[in-house]
Amino acid sequence: MTTAHLPACGPRDVYAANCPCRSVLDLLADKWSALALGALEEGPRRFGAVRQRLQGISPKVLTAVLRRLEEAGLVDRTVYPAVPLHVEYALTDLGRDATVPLAALRTWVEQNIDRFPARD
Repeated sequence: MTTAHLPACGPRDVYAANCPCRSVLDLLADKWSALALGALEEGPRRFGAVRQRLQGISPKVLTAVLRRLEEAGLVDRTVYPAVPLHVEYALTDLGRDATVPLAALRTWVEQNIDRFPARD
């Protein structure tokens, strides 16, 4: 999802149906996307390390999330020629910028979870 693939819109307005901001908001508001970006804040990680950090995510879902983040320009995927292949994921500058508000949201949730009704 590079901006070249996003439809043009007038003034940026996430509430407008045709605004490409909605696609970006959809990506960043996704639980696994927000957590994957957070898992990469400390530096590049291999797939297994990201999966270990994101308890409960399946390999299939993590692969899809990392692909979407890469397509959006938030994550770089680097393949090192080795046997077996060594693949690392790292934040781009845009990805690092996105982690700031996402980290604030994660912190807010952790600090306020007791204020929400109990869930099963």
